[in-house]
Amino acid sequence: MKTLDIIVTVLLVVGGLNWGLVGIFQWDLVAAIFGGSGAAVARVIYTLVGLCAIYQIIFWRAIQRRWASVSA
Repeated sequence: MKTLDIIVTVLLVVGGLNWGLVGIFQWDLVAAIFGGSGAAVARVIYTLVGLCAIYQIIFWRAIQRRWASVSA
């Protein structure tokens, strides 16, 4: 599960940075790399980022417990 937590966190950081670029520069990095916001690969990435956010919301406490045992 810790591997999944890391993957989710990386995708959320990528999504957050992408939204920051959209907000500041009106430039969508994911769309630029994968051929537009409507491209199949870009849509998959957007969907994965959204699912990662839902995962973080639902499993927030469990993730904290898992990682607390690592740092102790």
